[in-house]
Amino acid sequence: MKTPHGESVLSRAARILEAFSQDAPALAVSEIARRTGLHVATASRLVAELVAHGFLSRDDDRKVRIGVRLWELATRASPALSLRDAAMPFMEGVHDVVGHHVQLGVLDGEDVLFLERLSAPGSVVNYTRIAGRLPLHASSSGLVFLAHGSADLRERILAGSRTAYTPRTPASPARLRAVLAEIRQQGYAYCPGYVHEEALGIAAPVRDGDGSVAAALAVIVPNDAHGHAIVPVVRTAARGISRALAARSSTGAM
Repeated sequence: MKTPHGESVLSRAARILEAFSQDAPALAVSEIARRTGLHVATASRLVAELVAHGFLSRDDDRKVRIGVRLWELATRASPALSLRDAAMPFMEGVHDVVGHHVQLGVLDGEDVLFLERLSAPGSVVNYTRIAGRLPLHASSSGLVFLAHGSADLRERILAGSRTAYTPRTPASPARLRAVLAEIRQQGYAYCPGYVHEEALGIAAPVRDGDGSVAAALAVIVPNDAHGHAIVPVVRTAARGISRALAARSSTGAM
C-alpha cells in the first residue's frame, strides 16, 4: 500500500522502528515524528498500530519502546541466533581465561554488528555493546572482515572518510593497507589502542562450512605487555567455533 506521497506504509513503519537506539530506547511520539520526518498525526497512528501488534509498547508515562513481540519474531530461526549458540561455549571458555571482554561480531554493510558480549566488573574500557556497531577500519573485529572481505568492500572503505579514535587508529590509506596485509599474513588482528588507548583488541576469523568468514571472535583486554599471550586462546576458540558451525551445517542444524 502506498501513501499519497508515494512512500509505502511499511517504509514509514520501518522508519519508526529505526528511530530507537541504545541511547534512546524510549521515545515520545513527538520525538519519533521529529526523528522520522513524519507528521505527528501520521506517527501517532502508525505507533498505535505497531503497539496493537506488539511490535512497540508504551510505558506508564506514554513513552514508546520496542516491544517483546518484535524480539520474538526476530529470533525465530535466526542465523545470528544459531551462530551465537555455537559460539557461546567457546566464548565462555575464553572469558574464564582473559577475565575482561569477549565478543562476537558479524559484518553488516560497512560496520561490525555485535551479537554477543561477555564482560566482568572492573573490565577494561570497551565501546562495544550487544546490537551495537563499530566501523570496520578501527575495531579488531572489523579489520578481520576487511582483511578477508571483497576487494570492493576494501576499496569503498579506503576511499571513504575514517575516524581516528586515537593516534594508533589506522585511518590513513597507507597505514590501513599495511594493517590488513599483516592480518592476512598472521591470521588475526592485533590492535593496541586503536579505539581507546588503554584497550587492546585481538580478533580472529570464524569460518562457516564453505570457508567464508562468518563472524569475528574478539577480546578487549588492557593494552599492556600481556596481550600476545592471549592470541593463541582467541585463535583456538575461533577455530573451535568454526568447527561447530561446519558440523551444524553438515547436519542441517543451521
